Amino acid sequence: MANAARDTFVVGLRNAHAMEVQARELMERQSERLDEYPEVKAKVAAHLQETNEQLKRLERCLEACGESTSSLKDTTQSMMANMQAMAHAMAGDEILKNTFANNAFENFEIAAYKSLIALCGAAGVAEAKEPLEASLKEEQRMASWIDSNVEKVTMEFLSHQRQAA
Repeated sequence: MANAARDTFVVGLRNAHAMEVQARELMERQSERLDEYPEVKAKVAAHLQETNEQLKRLERCLEACGESTSSLKDTTQSMMANMQAMAHAMAGDEILKNTFANNAFENFEIAAYKSLIALCGAAGVAEAKEPLEASLKEEQRMASWIDSNVEKVTMEFLSHQRQAA
């Protein structure tokens, strides 16, 4: 059981690392195009810094298990993020699409961290729980902020549309 839990934990850490690489790429692409939404841009920039710390935490957890990241998973997720950002950039309602996608992505990240935290004891890596909980809290704060700002961003978008017309 311990080996299965540890193996699942390591795969989960690699997946989470790739997920955070994807998040980093998405936020980097989005932040380049958020000048009309300064509050969103500032929040994305702050969460980008958190994401870089989350990547370091995941790398330390993997190192503690004697493992490393998956270059294939990281590269694949990075490419997917850039393709998604390009697709959204072509849309007239890019900010709305990004807001909806970011809301979903933050909740995906929350679930991933909750799963990893649940595995810590069975995998014999109790020391990983604290850094993973720190990342979970950051994701929960970001998800909450996005959720509470959907209406505001929508109305800002509408205002920009009216000004452009």
